[in-house]
Amino acid sequence: MTDTVKSINPATGQTIREFDTISDEQLNQKIEQTHEAFLDWKQRSFDERGALIRKVGELLAANKDRLARLATDEMGKPIAQGPGELDLCKGICDYSADNAADMLADETRDLPGGRALVSHQPIGVIFGIQPWNFPFYQVVRYTIANLMAGNTVLLKHAPNVWGCAEALEDIFREAGVPENVFNVLYIHDAQASQVTEHPRVRGVTFTGSAATGRKIAADAGQHLKKTVLELGSNDAFLVLEDADIDKAVDACVTGRINNNGQTCVAAKRFVVVDAVYDKFRDAYVEKMKQVEFGDPSDKNTALGPLAREDLRDKLHAQVKESVANGATCTIGGEVPDVEGFFYPTTVLENVRPGMPAYDGELFGPVASLIRAKDEADAIRIANDSVYGLGGGIFSKDEDRAVRLARDHFDTGMVSINGYFIAQPNLPFGGVKDSGHGREHGGFGMREFVNSKSLMIAQ
Repeated sequence: MTDTVKSINPATGQTIREFDTISDEQLNQKIEQTHEAFLDWKQRSFDERGALIRKVGELLAANKDRLARLATDEMGKPIAQGPGELDLCKGICDYSADNAADMLADETRDLPGGRALVSHQPIGVIFGIQPWNFPFYQVVRYTIANLMAGNTVLLKHAPNVWGCAEALEDIFREAGVPENVFNVLYIHDAQASQVTEHPRVRGVTFTGSAATGRKIAADAGQHLKKTVLELGSNDAFLVLEDADIDKAVDACVTGRINNNGQTCVAAKRFVVVDAVYDKFRDAYVEKMKQVEFGDPSDKNTALGPLAREDLRDKLHAQVKESVANGATCTIGGEVPDVEGFFYPTTVLENVRPGMPAYDGELFGPVASLIRAKDEADAIRIANDSVYGLGGGIFSKDEDRAVRLARDHFDTGMVSINGYFIAQPNLPFGGVKDSGHGREHGGFGMREFVNSKSLMIAQ
């Protein structure tokens, strides 16, 4: 049974276009075709794969204005931020093509009475379930690593950005990547389990909420299939007594509103030591006031709409619940009476455990300010979370900040004296309810390979 899915412009609430879903029979055929493509693709050299992947990167860069506009139309990303996402995609293509041969080279090991090799071999079809917030980067992040490793890829993208998924598939074909090496599945959520359980599918990677991640991991576990999960977070950014307040404020505003605040690794909780809390709060609130939402297709707009109406409504409900439980709304906190799914910059104070603003993930331009007694208390608050994706520390004593980040911050990534996004050469991923596994930096290339021991007698 097939159906239609609408892509809706979040700035206007109007339908952009409709997509037809595929039947279970068509889905099974797609999976089989992707497996058949794997049998050839795995035999290709790193040089052959790399040449095609570099071409993908070149085409993403050459088409970045068009693709950025598509992301703006489908999920509301400010048009000025779209090209940066495509530049990151090209960086991932180049890094992966340049380094895969070394990352996945055979390794020699000692063996009494002989010699040994460890070989990292591709395993087959990898199924990716991806969200809408970075509609190109999220796909490129897992796809390129797996293609360079010799696997083939299926994509179930978020339905509201199926136009972006279609554009990516076109880019791969134009680059000369063989047919069915990268396949987009236009399927309902209910059909995803059919993909996971299919014997041709060897691994599942997912980016999204912790709640959905648990279901996907359980489903994959039933079939003894490995998963990589990059889930949500409520990243804490610590402002210590010796911080450069102006630098901290600038980075923390950017870290909260970038991509309309809809980023897993966004700055969300701002834990400020008592000695500088008032100074930081006053400057931060003033700068957040200056950020006005507007038309995401205007290059001067820094804050566009949330991607869907239900997401805007959920965010507002979290704000209201936090306020009802004692938080103070310093600015914002009201749904504007305008067309589209906009939400204003919002700052909450007096945030405590038991509130969504402290315990949960607020996926939008809402900042939680938390006062800490001192450095030790700030670290305690930062780690007082079920999540552990990223975070940040601001301190003029760089060595001290590095020690705190390395030895005490219970997350997968930490920014120091700035707000940094994903880097192609560094591992990306988290701990606790933020998931498991790593992407980027070569680590993603080894997630779905068979590290095989070869023991040779002499």
